[in-house]
Amino acid sequence: MLKEPILLTEDSVRYAMLGGSILGGGGGGAAESGEQTGRLAVQFRDLYLTPLDEIDPDAVIVTASMVGAPAAKERYVAPADMMRCMELFIQQTGITPGGIVTNENGGSSTFNGWLQASVMGIPLLDAPCNGRAHPTGVMGSLNLHRNRDYVTTMTCVGGRKELGRHVECTFTGSITHCSKLVRGAAVEAGGLVAVVRNPVSARYLKEQSAQGGVSQAIEIGHIYAEGLDRSPDYAVHAVAEALGGEVLTRGIVEAYHLQSQGGFDVGTVKINGYEMSFWNEYMTVDAPDGQRIGTFPDLIMTFDARNGRPMPTSDLNPGQDIYLMHTSYRNLRLAAPMFDKDLLAEVEDIIHRPITAYLNF
Repeated sequence: MLKEPILLTEDSVRYAMLGGSILGGGGGGAAESGEQTGRLAVQFRDLYLTPLDEIDPDAVIVTASMVGAPAAKERYVAPADMMRCMELFIQQTGITPGGIVTNENGGSSTFNGWLQASVMGIPLLDAPCNGRAHPTGVMGSLNLHRNRDYVTTMTCVGGRKELGRHVECTFTGSITHCSKLVRGAAVEAGGLVAVVRNPVSARYLKEQSAQGGVSQAIEIGHIYAEGLDRSPDYAVHAVAEALGGEVLTRGIVEAYHLQSQGGFDVGTVKINGYEMSFWNEYMTVDAPDGQRIGTFPDLIMTFDARNGRPMPTSDLNPGQDIYLMHTSYRNLRLAAPMFDKDLLAEVEDIIHRPITAYLNF
């Protein structure tokens, strides 16, 4: 965990992209677009990743996120859309944020908030709502869904204008209902929207966030990048060791099924008899004998064996040669919603597999 601000460089962007992709656990958005956003942010002005302890406890902090289905063919968010999201939020609330955090880690989502922080000159905080990627907005909402008196404002922008799919929306209300409305807006936009949401004090954020989550992504990405200089095999095993996990197998994708529904990607993957289910992110992995090995919020991740690219669930193909890695949730930086069994029980209705029976917290 950071003790003092660090200057984010071009190298930091590459490490954050690689580490974010790995901690995305199969989701977390497209690494290519995330890296582009990160480079733009660090080129605009000096941008620092700042520990939460450096911030006035009463400062108002907002969350930046992307919401959508990674496999959607018409998904599109431009840098201008990210800034427009912030503009709408300030217009609606009258709040000029004193800092910004990302909702989660992922190849793209680790970079949520970087551009807004750089352009506006506000702190980018090392306190994401979650240190790994997750499917629903509520899972990245700092446990605010438990406070019935909390009223959020969420703004979202995205979609190609030339296709008639560009949307700009502002929603005010409960976390649960606004999150559903944002998801619906993402569907109408072609599969993706940028979001600014959930103003809270830095004091509250300190209690509820996954502090150190972004710096962990950069650290993991650095280890992985150095490993790739030797070979993909070395890199995958090095990062599994760094995360306290293991490489379960390497083999050919025997079966792959993906369906985009309601703004999510849902499906299954089989490799060497191992079967993984996913809801954007990998939710479960079962061994060839049917024994459950890993259950969300554990981190389950795949890598292209040829070039070492961390492979999200949306990009796999039958016949592809991949590594399969798993590590316990205990080795990640996670926030309270990852331990909310009511939220995790909702996963069962989507993937049609038991979840809560395998949770040991």
